[in-house]
Amino acid sequence: MKKILTLVLLFVSGALAAQDIALPKPQTTGGKPLMEALNARRTGRSFAAQELTQQQLSNLLWAANGVNRTDGKRTAPSAGDSREIDLYVFLKTGVYFYDAPTHKLVQKSNADARKNVGRQPFVETAPVILVYVGNFDKIARFDKESQNFYTATDVGYISQNVYLYAASEGLSTVALGMINKDELAELLKIKNGKLLLGQPVGYPGR
Repeated sequence: MKKILTLVLLFVSGALAAQDIALPKPQTTGGKPLMEALNARRTGRSFAAQELTQQQLSNLLWAANGVNRTDGKRTAPSAGDSREIDLYVFLKTGVYFYDAPTHKLVQKSNADARKNVGRQPFVETAPVILVYVGNFDKIARFDKESQNFYTATDVGYISQNVYLYAASEGLSTVALGMINKDELAELLKIKNGKLLLGQPVGYPGR
């Protein structure tokens, strides 16, 4: 409880000095051909401290679940086009919500909370950690069983998009089911949703 309270206080104090990040326009062409990216797709659990560029971060988030059509639809499918997976980004400079329609990172805290995402020692080394939350408010028309099923299915699409982007860019990534869900729910102030996965991304470690 004391640890959770400390995280919440860090989050609240950090939010007072919040600074959003306007991402550069994503590069939606280039990269490896699909079959080459699939051939290169793999899990990596070792990360170098080297930061991603702003352009790489922009491309990564767009690939994950960005807007790819004028009607607002995304690079990843969702149940009934609900777009119910919220994506949070943990960086050295703070914790952010990825606002896909504006392609912007909305800062929730300026505290570096990467080490709080998971229990594995490599987690805090990764320069970027994505955390996926199923937002039940966006799929309130479905019953609880369907909400759990759809969010579990839809987060898989997004995670695989990240895997393919990482493969195309020579980056390392791993989907993490073992994340600190209770702590993260407090930190992110999740009221009606479910912590699903974490996914560190970065250059491979030596």
